[in-house]
This record gives sequence, C-alpha cells and structure tokens, in this order.
Amino acid sequence: MTFHGRNAVVTGGANGIGLAISRNIAAAGGNVFIFDLASENPAAAAASIGAQACIADVTDHASLERAFAAAGVPDIVIANAGMGRVASALETSADLWNQTIAVNLTGAFHTIRIAADRMKSARKAGSIVLTASTNSFDGEPDLIAYNASKAGLLGLLHTAANEWGPYGIRVNAVCPGLIRTRLTASSFSNPDVLAAYFRHIPLGRGGEPDEVAQAVLFLASDLASYITGTTLVVDGGQLASKFGTWGKDTDSFDGQRWRRNT
Repeated sequence: MTFHGRNAVVTGGANGIGLAISRNIAAAGGNVFIFDLASENPAAAAASIGAQACIADVTDHASLERAFAAAGVPDIVIANAGMGRVASALETSADLWNQTIAVNLTGAFHTIRIAADRMKSARKAGSIVLTASTNSFDGEPDLIAYNASKAGLLGLLHTAANEWGPYGIRVNAVCPGLIRTRLTASSFSNPDVLAAYFRHIPLGRGGEPDEVAQAVLFLASDLASYITGTTLVVDGGQLASKFGTWGKDTDSFDGQRWRRNT
C-alpha cells in the first residue's frame, strides 16, 4: 500500500490507534495531518513520525473548519477521535452521555461532512474510514453511552456511503475489539481480567494498535477501490465466538494470551 502524494487527516491521531494509523500512513508516503486537542500535544506526536499537526476539537465545528482549512483538501480522512468512560446505565449522567455522543458521534459527523464537502468540490474522489467498535454490535455492560455512540457510527457509515458514492467518495469503518492502548492499560495489566476476557477470543489475545492501523490502511488505499459502506472487524474472532473458545484441560493462559498445548 502506498500513499505518495495523498493528504491524510487523522482525528485523535496523537495517541493509541490514531497515532499508529498516522505513523503507518506517513511511513507509506502519505502527507499526514494529526488533528487533536492541545492537551494531547499533537505537534510532538506529529514531529515523531514526520507528520504535521493541527489543534482541533471534534466537538467544535469551527475548530474543525479551521484545521481543515490549514491542512488543505484531504484525499483520506480517518475519523478516529473518541472517548469511553465506564458507568452503569442507571449511573450514566446526562453530562457523561452528552459528552460521549458529542465526541464519538457528533464529532465524527462534523469531521466527515466537512471532509466530504472538500473532496466533492476539489477531488471528486476520496476515502473516509470511521473508527467504530465491536461495541457497535453488542451491549457490553457499563458502557451504554459508548455503545450507543459506536452503534450510531454505523448509521453515519451507511448513509454517507450511499450519498457520497456518486462523487467517488468511499466510506468504510473498522470495528476493533480490545486493543492495547492507554485507555485499556488497566485491563492489559491484570492477568485475571485478561484470562476471562480472552477466553472468548479465538486467537487467544488482545490486539495491538498497528494491527488496527493495517486494516485502516487497506480500506483507505486503492486496494479497496470497490469497497464502500462496509465494516472490517478487527477483534481476533471475538464476535464469532458465541460460547467462548478457550478453557479445555489442554489450554493454558500465560498472563497475556491463551495457548492450546496439543
């Protein structure tokens, strides 16, 4: 996959999956702009991978407009900025609900709408990839706001792909499972949590940011030129494992992954 001569924008690109995506596109020749909050120090992240940075808050439409004006017309946009906080449905406050929807769903809407308007006018082509989640499909407890926001992204995906396909703009999504980032650090540092969680993942382990990034790069690239309106699940097979894969007498857990000893 090559991105030489392509302008790419990655929201939430200063850390975690977003940084992995930014780094991989830059390594493949793309001209990458990281959009992120000032508190995330996107300039330092961008400098570390040979990219550029714009301060942007996806919940602020004017902030996004300024960032896109500075970055120029994009060929590729990765709507990746997101947040998630644990709270039961009854304990989810209106503020937490509104903030989560504002970042994960409304922020993605603003991002892709601004991007598509520029792509339609100047390029008559483009590729947009949304970072959704396996939680777009299930009801993991204590994450009702996050789950609802990620499910909503699939509505954006399908409608945008339908409306913008005639202008050569492809819209797709990746749906990661449990990936090792700073947001999941507490889970990855607890072998007991991992043993129970990974029991239901056929590959027996969690994912790494670069593994999600490679899926994003495929969807963003010309290799996916006839793919739009679809989701690519990057979860080690978790959604395929209704009753769990691991737990036989011949299975063992080493603190990070399950292994079958036969």
